[in-house]
Amino acid sequence: MKQKLVVLTGAGISAESGFSTFRDSDGLWERYPVEAVATPEGWQADPNLVTDFYNSLRRQLLTAQPNAAHLALAQLEQHYDVTVVTQNVDDLHERAGSSHVIHLHGELLKVCSSADPDDTRYHRTLTAANVNVAHGQRAADGSLLRPWIVWFGEAVPRLADAAEAASRADIFVIVGSSLNVYPAAGLVRYVPTAAPVYLIDPKEVRVPSGRHVEVIQQVATTGMRELCRRLGVQCVQ
Repeated sequence: MKQKLVVLTGAGISAESGFSTFRDSDGLWERYPVEAVATPEGWQADPNLVTDFYNSLRRQLLTAQPNAAHLALAQLEQHYDVTVVTQNVDDLHERAGSSHVIHLHGELLKVCSSADPDDTRYHRTLTAANVNVAHGQRAADGSLLRPWIVWFGEAVPRLADAAEAASRADIFVIVGSSLNVYPAAGLVRYVPTAAPVYLIDPKEVRVPSGRHVEVIQQVATTGMRELCRRLGVQCVQ
């Protein structure tokens, strides 16, 4: 039976694919107030502005491609039972070939009912040929279509799934996450004490106290190559 490898990924793994991150100095929050485009209150105040913002993000996503870090994670499925828990809303893990991805903060290419965002009956996946949502477009329940994104102040619907995966990890890896975004950053508390924990990030990250963490201070692409070397497997170069 394969060992279970659980990987928490953040914005840093998508940055090398050219997909804008939110929190860096040149990130999206520098150009768009978070209150206006990533809160229920912002949606209520101006749904057209929010719709336009996510339409532009989807168009940007179409130009991004999975990088070597995404591909390495997918290739690790040949050696491990891999679960990717991602804070990212892009589909780069899926396009790279990862088969089990838990999206904590929603998915950019999905839209949902604004009356009940978690009712999967009203979820729709947009296609590459049509990633734009028109102003006033409605879900099947009659409410406005909104992005299936977990906004600030909203519950994280798949957190329990992520915690359960972390609790069964034989190896736990964090890639490109500042560990500043809760509750996702608290997942390491669920990891069994005997499981090694690796952290890949080019910046200094405050690691959880009381837990030994092997830090690989590199960007995601080279850091994943180093992780594969330490695990004794060959990944994409």
